Amino acid sequence: MNSTAIEIAKKLNGRVEGNGQVQLNKLSKIEEARKGSISFLANPKYISFLKNTRASAILISNEFKAVTNSETTFIRVKDPYAAFSKLLADFSQDKEKITYGIHPTSSIHHSASIDEDVYIGPNVTIGESTIIKKGVFINANSAIGSNVVICQNTKIYSGVIILDQTEIGKYCIIQAGAIIGSEGFGFNKNKNGKYSKTPQLGNVVIKDNVEIGANTTIDRATLGSTIIGKGVKLDNLIQIAHNVEIGSDTVIAAQTGIAGSSKIGSRCKIGGQVGIIGHLTIGDDVQIQGQTGVINDVASKDTIQGTPAIDFRSFYKSYSIFKNLPNFESRIRELEKNK
Repeated sequence: MNSTAIEIAKKLNGRVEGNGQVQLNKLSKIEEARKGSISFLANPKYISFLKNTRASAILISNEFKAVTNSETTFIRVKDPYAAFSKLLADFSQDKEKITYGIHPTSSIHHSASIDEDVYIGPNVTIGESTIIKKGVFINANSAIGSNVVICQNTKIYSGVIILDQTEIGKYCIIQAGAIIGSEGFGFNKNKNGKYSKTPQLGNVVIKDNVEIGANTTIDRATLGSTIIGKGVKLDNLIQIAHNVEIGSDTVIAAQTGIAGSSKIGSRCKIGGQVGIIGHLTIGDDVQIQGQTGVINDVASKDTIQGTPAIDFRSFYKSYSIFKNLPNFESRIRELEKNK
């Protein structure tokens, strides 16, 4: 990255206040910025850093009344966070070295089909009849099973395991250590109280533009498919059980677990450490707050919180009472003494 403030403002449909010719060569947090850095201010809690920041330029909103700082150039944009995210994406693309080829330590079954412009890194294994489409990137120490399909321009980082019959769409990103297509947690208890394994014969289908975080696990279906819809974003350390279906453009934060056969709608927002039991139906545009335990179906557009989950407004009303229970108890005891 080596641009002037005017060049960046033009890219972001912004407006410069200050020295438009200042040279910018790195992206920084506002509190850590140095000369040559561009940063952003979107959250009011960071306004205090404006006084002493050494950033050469800062993205601010069109409405923000900037604190006078003669050494800093401001670039006004509609949404500073979104604008900075675009710069991050552009910087990442510039930084990333495009590599093609097959490393000699990889092991690829002779029946696998590998398109052109593919990168297969050190110690990667690819199984029988697997299809790898154009532009796919598979980093070191990943294992791809048999009869897998990985479509165009998907990136798979180090140590990923993708088991048999998995289907992965275009432009997906699978972060290090993710495991896709492992056996679901299925057991039958016999009359002697012993458990026997239920065979898991299905697969996992991941649609286009999905991102799967590091060490996230997605189990294959007992029968049929576990389905991750188009545009879904999964954080690190998420467990998706067998036969779960997640609708398009849903986002799920870390340490969430979804039990078998639950259906999640489109455009849902699910916070961290959420637990969802099996065989539920959650509608579209649902918001589930962090650390919620979901044990019943949820209607579209609901926002829920708590364990068991209830409407989040009811949760906060209940919490306001709950946190005062020790005080209520003391007052009741005092009243009883004075009878």
